[in-house]
Amino acid sequence: MTQSVISEHIKKIIEAALAEDIGTGDITTTAIVSRDKTGYAQAIAKDDFIVAGSDIFKETFLLLDDKIQVNIFISDGESAKKGSIIAEISGSLFYILQAERVALNLFQRMCGIATLTAKYVEAVRGSKTKILDTRKTMPGLRVLDKMAVSIGGGFNHRMGLYDGVLIKDNHIAAAGSIAAAVEMQRSRLPHTLKIEVETKNIAEVAEALECGVDVIMLDNMTPDEMKNAVAFVARRSLLEASGNVNLQNIAEIAATGVDLISIGELTHSVRAADISLKISN
Repeated sequence: MTQSVISEHIKKIIEAALAEDIGTGDITTTAIVSRDKTGYAQAIAKDDFIVAGSDIFKETFLLLDDKIQVNIFISDGESAKKGSIIAEISGSLFYILQAERVALNLFQRMCGIATLTAKYVEAVRGSKTKILDTRKTMPGLRVLDKMAVSIGGGFNHRMGLYDGVLIKDNHIAAAGSIAAAVEMQRSRLPHTLKIEVETKNIAEVAEALECGVDVIMLDNMTPDEMKNAVAFVARRSLLEASGNVNLQNIAEIAATGVDLISIGELTHSVRAADISLKISN
């Protein structure tokens, strides 16, 4: 992605983050650095990771001063090795210093998400299974979190409650049964949307299948239970595994034959990549 295609929504996210940090003014920088003082800074990898969000990093500086130059040396989806220079920023030190923390916060988080996603994708390589994210994202940053998952080789589940149907256990409890919930959903569902239903045992899988749903989620099932579900469904519906997934058991889960594995860990508790910004004048 380049600066020219950054959406207004993403720009607003960055602007809100800058406003939160700078507030009524950067007291420290204003006292120490004049607005016409120039210099440059380098973004340096302090660990090995997958780069994601370089355009977001760049845009953060440009939103404060569009005369700042940002050169990206390692593109999104590529590997950064410890000690490598990811980017160089040159121009007004006054604005570089003010943008520094927000630029790094967003960039480091996105790199961390992409890196973890890539590990999961690699762990199921050779299988048919796709790695999906969830809605367990940082409030306000979902579009960036999910962008980072895609850069890491994963796939996006629904963006929110508005663009996909997922009938979960609480919906089923409120409706009285899977069949009742699906019937109510179908009565008002646009023809362009699919229906996914969460199940916790083979009996619920059978009920969901009987309703003709498009995707059946196997929630917190064991690998043996998943294998039974895969055999029972026999390709009549997509199957998504979810719950208690980690890097230690992901290959075993993929081997059951499920089509999709959704992983909240990709975004809800990710470890940010370690990047430092070193300034020279």
